[in-house]
Amino acid sequence: MKTDSKLNSKIIFALTLVHFTGDFYSSFTGPLLPVFTDKLSLSMAQVGILMGVIRLLSFIVQPCVGYLADRYQTRLFVLGGLFFAIVFIPLSGIAPNFYTLILVLGIGAIGSSMFHPSVTGMIPLYSGSKSSFCISIFNTGGTLAFGLGPIFITWFVARYGLESMPFTMAIGAVAFLVCLKLVPVPVSEGFKNKGFIGSIKETLGHVWKPIAMIWIVMVLRAVTGQSFMTFMPVYLADSGQKLVSVGFIVALFIIAGTISGLTAGLLADKIGFKKIFFITHSLMTPALLLYLYLPGNLVFAGSFLAGFFVLATMPLGVVMAQNLAPKGRSMVSSFMMGLAYGLGGAVSPVIGKLADIYSIETVLFWTAFVPLITLPVIAKFPQARQAD
Repeated sequence: MKTDSKLNSKIIFALTLVHFTGDFYSSFTGPLLPVFTDKLSLSMAQVGILMGVIRLLSFIVQPCVGYLADRYQTRLFVLGGLFFAIVFIPLSGIAPNFYTLILVLGIGAIGSSMFHPSVTGMIPLYSGSKSSFCISIFNTGGTLAFGLGPIFITWFVARYGLESMPFTMAIGAVAFLVCLKLVPVPVSEGFKNKGFIGSIKETLGHVWKPIAMIWIVMVLRAVTGQSFMTFMPVYLADSGQKLVSVGFIVALFIIAGTISGLTAGLLADKIGFKKIFFITHSLMTPALLLYLYLPGNLVFAGSFLAGFFVLATMPLGVVMAQNLAPKGRSMVSSFMMGLAYGLGGAVSPVIGKLADIYSIETVLFWTAFVPLITLPVIAKFPQARQAD
């Protein structure tokens, strides 16, 4: 299958719609943790296990799918993954116990992990000379979904009840039919005759060291971001915030990341990746501390500020890795998104157990200092800019 030498806006829209729809449903879990905790009498350790399992599945599934997507031409990963997310995540609303909740959310997480590598790898093929702009739009679709999803689902649950969540499948069904019509068959990278290790060698080659450094930074960023996204809703609810307010606060965190992701992409064209990473990771710690400790309604401002810095470099890590290793777009995307995100989030059970012992506030306080560890690694980043 030939790819377009010019920007194909219809396909870019379809791929962004896949990203938006899947992440829209994936965003339901975080803001509903206080409701699940109350309904099923979950401990913080169980909350951590729940989120850890979901993110561990991303850790396992995305690199495997990234490898397969670079070998085979099929829409199965894209459309099948989207279907799982749309169907199984809403079923969490009627889960009768902790184990059923893990099961349905786990299958939904597998679905989300399935489509990410393929669609991310396809974006450069239909972007023409606007690759940087299109990848920013694509990532904005996902980030915006994580911003709007919490607002929608907390409003929906507050109005209609947790047991009504399966009705939200109707929204995804419409998007699925559009994607079914517009999403093309992915283009293989020609690794069909190579094994997993051979594909990694072919993909990374001599650039494995800078990619490894980017990955380490992305993992530590994920540890911080996922810890706050998992446990701040519970902390806020315990502090007296109503469910809809919690959803709005979480949404502000993500929406700020949408804005900062686009801003970071534009600035990276002018001053390069390295400076953006260094500035945002330096300011991440004070922003998170403000989010944790600002009183009353100022928490809304704190949430926006924290999200702005925590999520700013998420798309840049993907683009930087794709520029360094263009022969394996899906695989390196899975490393920077699934592998880093999943491994960073897989520490949630540990964070949850520590929160049971020392309190959520204490654990989040110390987690806020993790981004400072990344600064010496960022200092060794190559001086790369986004490719046009």
